[in-house]
Amino acid sequence: MADVARQGGEREHSLRSGALGLFDSAVMGVAGSAPAYSIAATTTALFGAVLYGGAAALLYCGIFMFGIVFAFNYLNKTDQHAGAAYSWVRRALHPILGYLSGWALVVSALIFMVIATFPAGSSVISLFSTRLASNTTLVTIFGAVFFLLMIGAVAAGVTVTVKVQIIMSSIEVTLLLLFALLAIFHAHHAVHFSWHWFAPSIFNAKGSSGFVAGALLAAFYYWGWDVTANLSEETKESHKTSGAGGLIGAFVVFCLYEVFTIASATVLTPAQLNNPNNAADILQVLGQSVWRGTGGKLIVVAVLLSTVATLETTIIQVTRTLYTMGRDRTLPASLGRTHATRQTPVVATVAVAAISLLLFVASQYIGSVSSILTDGYNAIGLQIAIYYSLAGFSVVILYRRQIFRSAKNFVFMGLWPLAGAIFMAWIFTKVIPGLNGTTLVVGLGAMAIGLLPMVWYWVKGAPYFKMPAPGDRHAADLEVAEFEQNL
Repeated sequence: MADVARQGGEREHSLRSGALGLFDSAVMGVAGSAPAYSIAATTTALFGAVLYGGAAALLYCGIFMFGIVFAFNYLNKTDQHAGAAYSWVRRALHPILGYLSGWALVVSALIFMVIATFPAGSSVISLFSTRLASNTTLVTIFGAVFFLLMIGAVAAGVTVTVKVQIIMSSIEVTLLLLFALLAIFHAHHAVHFSWHWFAPSIFNAKGSSGFVAGALLAAFYYWGWDVTANLSEETKESHKTSGAGGLIGAFVVFCLYEVFTIASATVLTPAQLNNPNNAADILQVLGQSVWRGTGGKLIVVAVLLSTVATLETTIIQVTRTLYTMGRDRTLPASLGRTHATRQTPVVATVAVAAISLLLFVASQYIGSVSSILTDGYNAIGLQIAIYYSLAGFSVVILYRRQIFRSAKNFVFMGLWPLAGAIFMAWIFTKVIPGLNGTTLVVGLGAMAIGLLPMVWYWVKGAPYFKMPAPGDRHAADLEVAEFEQNL
């Protein structure tokens, strides 16, 4: 398939091809979902939404999420593109939907980089003073310094980033496993575990709105494994490696999320889980509950490493997406430039750094750390639901000629991704009535802003907005045969 990037003109430089292998890709998939960060920053919000139904929300949402993981796996096999859904959805559905998929990732990443720095700053301060850890100004200052360090690491090049990620993620997962064991075998559980926590009836206490809210937060938990697709132009044998890395990463974080959600529910009291002062550092509370003193603070190291890791992968996702949009002339062409030697999207990286810092500093005037985090997660959940659902529908369209050729194709190319897409679309429509004004403005208003540059570059005649040829709107038999041979 001739992609738009090549049709739209030669890029000034290219990304570093063949830099990552399967292990690197899997590590990036884990780092992208940021298990320690997600647990630390979202556990209180999840408990507030579904009480003891957190494990069930993560399980049910996880089942549907794997449909999207398989969709990305197959879509990447037929089109290795740093824009991922931005390219795939255009090809399968429509250029407008493709553009909105790319824009959804851009705005969700920018919002995330703002709220991700709060737990980072809070965790650093909490090592010295628990009281000051909820001070928004101090958290902002420490978080901003943290973020600039991450920008520098990503700008150094993808090979440097991955090496750092391997070290950080190994330490992070090791510490999480250690504290998971300490929590499981802890002598004094506040609440005894019940298998009822996985039953659909666990949501009765909050009703269907509770499940929908929990599912939206669960989508945020899992979000990030798809960074492997955005790195496909920089990955060896990316037609199979990028998708496999995403699958491995998603499975690892699924297991960690279930274990820690149950551990938090059994070890911590409802008062601790509902305390807004614990919104950004609930893992430290858990750590002190199972290993009081200096030892319990080790889990803060896992949160810090996870925050570093996810900030790096999020920067990679948004800069690669902006790079492809600049390359396709659907945003300023300068965004499509890369550094001559490091082969990183230098202009996109600088733009992301500047915008994120402005948003981050401005956000300290919005409200408490707790409210900023909760509204941010929900807003991102809306944007995730948009581009994940569109990707799920796209794989069914592109592989429609192959879906019924075997049972495996029917399940993994068709049924499961379609179920995941429908679930994400359902969550999107159901959750909106229950969201507050801030979340709606940030979540949907940010998407509406994307219509302005889209119309501008469409009118200017960017090739991206031309409908793909009919022959390009399905995965060719040659493409399918090539990747099936490598399974």
